[in-house]
Amino acid sequence: MQVVNYTEFRRSMKAKLDQVSDDGDTVIINRSENKNVVLISLREYNSLKETLHLLSSEKNRNRLISAIERADRDEYETHNLIED
Repeated sequence: MQVVNYTEFRRSMKAKLDQVSDDGDTVIINRSENKNVVLISLREYNSLKETLHLLSSEKNRNRLISAIERADRDEYETHNLIED
């Protein structure tokens, strides 16, 4: 994660955008009057939105947590794929 001020971000905008999109880096841009901005890639944004959606329902959240706990205890089944 990088923190830069607005002037530095403007001066090196292409490089910062490339770092975010190519390397998955996060850039925090400090602006006056506490109007700071976080710059993340669209891929990262979509991932965060999906995670929030999956965890938004208590029932789904509990099912996911339970599945992770079972996997951690090696309690899972394997199945062969059905071929046509």
